[in-house]
Amino acid sequence: MKVAVLETVGSLNNIKLVDRPEPRPGPGEVLVRLRAASLNYRDLVVVEGGYGSRQKKQDLVLLSDGAGEIAEVGSGVTKWHVGDRVVGCFFPKWSGGPAAEDRVAASLGGSVDGVACEYRVFAEDALVTAPRHLNFVRGATLPCAALTAWTAVIEHGALGPGQSMLTQGTGGVSLFALQFARAAGAQVVATSSSAAKLEKLRGLGAAHVINYVETPKWGQAALDCVPGGVDLVVEIGGGGTVAESLRALRLGGSISIIGVVAGARHDLNLPVVIMKNAHLRGASVGNRDQLIAMIRAMEQHAIRPVIDRTFPLAELADALAHLKSGRHVGKICVEM
Repeated sequence: MKVAVLETVGSLNNIKLVDRPEPRPGPGEVLVRLRAASLNYRDLVVVEGGYGSRQKKQDLVLLSDGAGEIAEVGSGVTKWHVGDRVVGCFFPKWSGGPAAEDRVAASLGGSVDGVACEYRVFAEDALVTAPRHLNFVRGATLPCAALTAWTAVIEHGALGPGQSMLTQGTGGVSLFALQFARAAGAQVVATSSSAAKLEKLRGLGAAHVINYVETPKWGQAALDCVPGGVDLVVEIGGGGTVAESLRALRLGGSISIIGVVAGARHDLNLPVVIMKNAHLRGASVGNRDQLIAMIRAMEQHAIRPVIDRTFPLAELADALAHLKSGRHVGKICVEM
């Protein structure tokens, strides 16, 4: 079978497509024929070795998010059958409950081998049923980006009708957050860098859009859109954007910190945090039970992930370069 391997950390040039024997499932395991996978910003960090001791640094099978069908079941497996369409869990050992070290120690495409391959063995509890209304490519976008957005907007943010949220950019998490907020009945303010991207955000249901290049003080612009401030900010930029996010936030509002694409560090203005009674909380994916709940909601509301572009597995390095360029709107995927 074909496998995309990061031979050693440091560069996209270190990604090689190699041949390996097709694996076999053991007791309590299933073999999945992977049909598609999707990329996350986290994959770029992995390639650069940015997770330090928390990641495998040599001969790592990349990517965390994949979808496919059961090709073979091991002894003792009763919940899956050959032909079942499935999606893998980002944290294969986190079935439910709060995050704990033993539950999040193993992450696909990070500390353990991922899904950039034609076949992979999974524990039977490390999979969920794929959404009925989505094909393999769209189903492959759910384990990391979609579930992180769901955690931020629904699990932590508890966003509902009459409330408001601000999103940043047109990456996967931001677009999923917009879609989930709209399905929950909330109003969305969205920022991006170009007229074309802002138009896409309007098409997905954003009530207000702000060009952050033309309006560097976009936090104040958000206040003009939602007097008093938004209930929730889905923070993607990190150090480079959190000050404006605080400006846009209402008293007692929440900032869900997802990423650090605009910088990992910031001299936080603590008096503003205190005076705004702001809640800052990190959101990093979620567990299997939450993934199941999210998929049910997506089926009920017919939510379809936005796909920017799809590459063949052999061009994974090019796909990651496209992700790094920031030109994408939605998810970048690979097909096996």
